[in-house]
Amino acid sequence: MSKPFSRKPKTDLPASALRTRGLPSRDELVAFITEQGGKIGKREIARAFRITGDDRIALKDMLQELADDGVVGRRGKKISRAGHLPSVTLGDVIGRDRDGELIATPVEWDEDELGPAPKILVDVPARGRKPGMVPGVGDRVLVRVEPLDEVEPGGATHHGRVIKVLSKQSARVLGIFRGLPDGSGRLVPVDKKNAGRELAISADDSGGASDGDLIAADIVKQGRYGLPAARVRERLGSLKSERAVSLIAIHTHQIPHVFPAAALAEAEAAPAASMRGREDWRRLPLVTIDPADAKDHDDAVHAEADPAPDNPGGFIVTVAIADVAGYVRPGSALDREALERGNSVYFPDRVVPMLPERISNDLCSLKEKVNRPALAVRMYLGKGGRKIRHSFHRVMMKSAAKLSYTQAQAAIDGAPDDATGPLLETVLRPLWDAYAALKNARDVRGPLDLDLPERKLLLKPDGSVDRVIVPARLDAHKLIEEFMIQANVAAAETLEAKRTPLVYRVHDAPSLEKLEALRELLKTLDTEFPKSGNLRPSHFNGILRRMADTENATLINEVVLRTQAQAEYASDNYGHFGLNLRRYAHFTSPIRRYADLIVHRALIRALDLGTDGLPDGTTPDTLGEIGARISAAERRAMAAERETVDRLIAHFLSDQVGATFSGRIAGVTRSGLFVKLDDTGADGFIPAATLGDDYFVHDEAARALVGERTGESFRLGDHVDVKLIDAAPVAGALRFEMLSEGRPGKVAGRGKRGMRRMAATTSGSRGPSGPYKPGPKKAKGRR
Repeated sequence: MSKPFSRKPKTDLPASALRTRGLPSRDELVAFITEQGGKIGKREIARAFRITGDDRIALKDMLQELADDGVVGRRGKKISRAGHLPSVTLGDVIGRDRDGELIATPVEWDEDELGPAPKILVDVPARGRKPGMVPGVGDRVLVRVEPLDEVEPGGATHHGRVIKVLSKQSARVLGIFRGLPDGSGRLVPVDKKNAGRELAISADDSGGASDGDLIAADIVKQGRYGLPAARVRERLGSLKSERAVSLIAIHTHQIPHVFPAAALAEAEAAPAASMRGREDWRRLPLVTIDPADAKDHDDAVHAEADPAPDNPGGFIVTVAIADVAGYVRPGSALDREALERGNSVYFPDRVVPMLPERISNDLCSLKEKVNRPALAVRMYLGKGGRKIRHSFHRVMMKSAAKLSYTQAQAAIDGAPDDATGPLLETVLRPLWDAYAALKNARDVRGPLDLDLPERKLLLKPDGSVDRVIVPARLDAHKLIEEFMIQANVAAAETLEAKRTPLVYRVHDAPSLEKLEALRELLKTLDTEFPKSGNLRPSHFNGILRRMADTENATLINEVVLRTQAQAEYASDNYGHFGLNLRRYAHFTSPIRRYADLIVHRALIRALDLGTDGLPDGTTPDTLGEIGARISAAERRAMAAERETVDRLIAHFLSDQVGATFSGRIAGVTRSGLFVKLDDTGADGFIPAATLGDDYFVHDEAARALVGERTGESFRLGDHVDVKLIDAAPVAGALRFEMLSEGRPGKVAGRGKRGMRRMAATTSGSRGPSGPYKPGPKKAKGRR
């Protein structure tokens, strides 16, 4: 018999009466959600069970209880079986089962939140066995998945049919070759986890590698004694200078960085755009406002007072975006390579662009005083900043000026130069007036408002780090950001109104588990977080404001950030929680993001603006597959960029071993503390065993390590002084020694929760008289 629901329905009917009113039982409801494979909504469930009227309220309660019990998962208005995968999943082939069948696990899976990743039994249809389409261990594949009817303990839970093999790779070790006088050498791994675990390379197996070369090698021997032996398979470039440090991340993450000949040929052969099918907007004084060192310019802006008598105090805001769709046609070599790359990748010393420079830096860059094709949106705003209406246009424009953020801000602040002086009253002030109205509307909307400064590395001519700065956050930055957000919203609204499929930029609300962890932390700070109701960014903003002038401000900003889900691209819309928007799509950067190019093509098709829009036969399923690929490419880029910054800063600090620094505790784990330095933002690790002669245990709720004997604690966000003990530039790893005393406190075992609870969160062990030995660290998925 089905388990009855314990929550009383809002219809005030007893649970036993639900079935007679036509509502499904708990088991029937779970079975139906499971059968659907992908995510469905309450509307589809109600239609399937013919639920109408007040019964819809009872259905809503039933679904909420299933979500609270962890039986189903919710993403906005979409519901799926908890732990189940979407119908199209990106997976990594990790091995074979006992029958020799390939097994994959999903790329996007948070083990801390969802438990162990499900296993997918990979199948390639006989008709699909084309060269390059048969996956192997180590490959990344796009698969269409269905849950298996029968699941063995520890076995596969899903069946996956291969749609496409995205990357073929075999196991290999990346590292730096350190040559020895006899021609042999050592491989120093670039992986931070393997820092210090060198491999021996004989002279015969060195492949001509020179000291300082980045190499790929195969492990050929791993005995019980001595160093494992390896053979150089490929020389990837020299790392004699820090300017080449980004090569490590490029090869580690397999980021495509060499354009195929066919794509380059298409780019070089592309003619300049003509006026055919375009409105002439060349007299409109649009301007680009970008970082001073920007090499491509894909957006231009203009604002003026709305002369319409029915919109007093209103504005007309125009955002023009480079018309990349006119040059990169669906199915072309340029298009295939752009999809493979997904986005441009920005390193401190170089950019790996999504498109060749002939397109990105020339034909599609909105250069000053040069005719350039664009797709533009004209938005009419009321006095309070609310958008009244908008329209899209395919145009030919001519940028009136190329300005930097600091240059435009200086003009508004009373220091115009030769370029901004003539534009100050006619172009710049109307932009700032329109932004003031938009800011009012933004404040009413209440998006998530985190205060986390971003650092920027300034390099010397040789590519090494000169210094690390925190650029000022100017109104000029916020103006462009808000204009782009409004243009993105307009694109999504137009395509929804035209019933044209698109790729949304979506951001889910935080999970229940992460919210509960946040509540537990706030309790230790005598602060409450709402337990129920419709969660909005304003709830987080209230906490941030309350903590703004306290010693815990940085801590709370960091924890709130970690509580958030990760934004992604999808053909299903479940809104953007962080921006507090119901519909949102990326439209404003098609030079560097493939998602924006898809949205441009969708607009061209929906509004009949040309023949180069979305191809016939494009479906939400097709765009869902593209969304999965470019979401993975975005995470790949973020990881590569972060690791490169870590390596450059480790190089920068490597000659300061023994120096002392101030910083904040940025992470607390059972095995130690991560500390972020104030000046450089560098992250380093302090093993728990080095914190002193006490035994420190992990208090997960308080985000702290607490001494068993003394009660001394080190908590997330604490300001501390540390000494640099070791720097591994190749791995980007730093190790610190704690110099500061911890917070005084009660002995851990005397608290209300007791040592038993805290010890249960610690998998490490301690010998009878020896120091703390941390247990294995659990892998954590990216947000």
